Amino acid sequence: MDETLRDGQRCDVLVIGSGAGGLATAITAAEHGLDVVVIEKEPVFGGSTAFSGGVLWIPGNRHCGGADSRDAARRYMQAETGNFYDAEAVEAYLRTGPEMLDFFERETEVAFVPTLYPDYHPLAPGGVDTGRSVLAAPYDTSALGKDMKRLRPPLKTITFMGMMFNSSNADIKHFFNATKSFGSFLYVARRLAGHFGEVLRHGRGTKVTSGNALAARLAKSCFDRRIPIHTGCAATELLSGPDGVTGAVIATPDGTVTVHAGKAVVLAAGGFARDLERIRQAYPHMRRGGEHLTPVPEGSTGDGIELGIAAGGRFELRFPNAAAWMPVSKVPDGKGGHIAFPHLLDRYKPGIIAVLKDGRRFTNESESYHDVGAAMIRACEGGTETACWLIADRRALSKYGLGHAKPAPVPPVLSQRTGYLKHGRTLAELAAACGIDPAGLEATVAEYNRGAQDGQDPAFGRGATSFNRYLADPEVAPNPCVAPIETGPFYAVKLVMGDLGTFEGLDTTVEGQVLDREGGTIPGLYAVGNDRASIMGGNYPGAGITLGPAMTFGYITGRHLAGAA
Repeated sequence: MDETLRDGQRCDVLVIGSGAGGLATAITAAEHGLDVVVIEKEPVFGGSTAFSGGVLWIPGNRHCGGADSRDAARRYMQAETGNFYDAEAVEAYLRTGPEMLDFFERETEVAFVPTLYPDYHPLAPGGVDTGRSVLAAPYDTSALGKDMKRLRPPLKTITFMGMMFNSSNADIKHFFNATKSFGSFLYVARRLAGHFGEVLRHGRGTKVTSGNALAARLAKSCFDRRIPIHTGCAATELLSGPDGVTGAVIATPDGTVTVHAGKAVVLAAGGFARDLERIRQAYPHMRRGGEHLTPVPEGSTGDGIELGIAAGGRFELRFPNAAAWMPVSKVPDGKGGHIAFPHLLDRYKPGIIAVLKDGRRFTNESESYHDVGAAMIRACEGGTETACWLIADRRALSKYGLGHAKPAPVPPVLSQRTGYLKHGRTLAELAAACGIDPAGLEATVAEYNRGAQDGQDPAFGRGATSFNRYLADPEVAPNPCVAPIETGPFYAVKLVMGDLGTFEGLDTTVEGQVLDREGGTIPGLYAVGNDRASIMGGNYPGAGITLGPAMTFGYITGRHLAGAA
C-alpha cells in the first residue's frame, strides 16, 4: 500500500520515519480514530528496526510469568541511569510498557515470544536473571503482498546466503554441526531448500526473524488499518503557524508536495548515527581522530533532529555515552569498501580474548557490546586510533568462528585471502601480522592461560554473571566463558567502534511533545524513537532498551494525540 502523496493533502497525524517508534505511534493513533500518514525517505521501510535483534525490554511483561516487580525495575533503572534518572518518564515506561505489549499482541499482527536474556548487569540493585526481554515472533513476509519488496532486507553480514537464522541457539548449532551429525545435515538441507524456494518465488527469503520480523509485523498492522507508508519521501521543512507546527514540505519521486497535519507532526527518523558532522562532536573517539563504522541504515542522518532544532526544539549533548556502542569489524565488500559486522556472539565464547595494540587485555570480553565498546573508548584514550583485536586459537575458530569468518567446515583461508582474518603459526607471528606488540601478546596469553586452565579469569572475572554466561558455551566447564588459548595456528580480527543508534535526542515531555529552549512545548510537534532523548541516560541496562521505549512511548504519544490518555 503506497498511494501517491498529493500536494495539499491533509491528515490528522504525519509521522516522519518508519521504524518501530514511528509505526507504533501511527498504529495507536489510527486505532483511536485518527487519520495517519507515514513517510520514509529511503526506498524501503523498517528503519533501524529491520536491522535490529527485534528485542524489547519490558519489565513486568506478561510473558515473564509474574517473576518481576515494578519496584525492582525502578531500583534497577535508578542504579543504571544515575544522575540522568527521570522519575516521571521511567514511571510512565514501567507502568505502560506491559499495557503496550498487550495492546499490540491483542489488536495487531505483532506478536512476541519470551526470551531467557538476563539484564546486562544482573548483580546491580533490582537486576534480574531472566524475564524482562521479549522477542518478535518469526514472520512470513509474503503476507505483505507486493509491499514485501519495500521491506528493508536484514543486515547482510548476519545472514547466511540471505537467510535469517531462527532466534534460537539450537538453530545455529544445527548449521555448525551439519558435517558432524546426520540429523543436523537434514535440518540444514530442509532450511536451505525452503529458503531457495522462497527466493525463486518471491525474489527474496520470506521467513524472517528478529527485527526484520518486527518491522514486517508493524507494517502489516499499518496496512490493515489503511495507514499508507510512503517510501522515497523525505521531509525537508516543517510548516508552522500561530498554533505551532502544522505539516511538512516533502520531497517525493514526483516532486515537492505539502502535507498538512491537523493534530501533529511526529519526528521518528531514527537519530543521527550517520550524521558525520554531529557524531564528530558527540563521539569521543571521533573527536580524537578515530574511525567509526556503523551498521545502522544510511538514512539515519539526523533529519528528524535537524527539523526539530529548526522548529525551536532543544537538543543537548549531555549523556556519558552519546550512542549504544557496538564493536564491529570491517568486512571487505568486494568493491573496495567495507561493511560493518557487529560482534554479538563471538566475544562471549571460551578461548577468545580481546587485546589492544600493546597486546594487553582491557576488559571482560563477555560483557555487553555497549560495555565493551565503552571500555575500548576509555582504554584508547590519548591515542588517535580506537581499536582492538579479537584473538583465538585453531580450536576456538573451528568451533565458533571469529566475526565474519565462519567456523568449520568453512576453511579460514577464505577470510584470510581478503585480509579480514589474520593468522600466524605462533603468537609472535600473529602479532607481527596485526601490528601488535609480540611480547605483550605472549605475556597476556600466558597470564590468561594460567587461570583459564581451571576456568578462572582473575584479571576481569569473565563468567561471573548470568549475562556473561548466557551467550557462552554451556558445554565448557567449569566456566563456559573461559578456556585456554594454546593450539596454533592463531587467528585475529580487528575491531573498531560502531554503534546501534544514538541515545542523545530532542528533549520532550513524557507524552513526546518537543520542548523548546525555554522548556515550553512546541504545539503540534512530537518526537519518538531515537529522535527523542533516551530515558536510559546513556547506559545500556538490557537487551531491547531501544525498541522497548520506542514502542512504549510511541504508544503513549499515539494515545495522547487521540485524547485517549
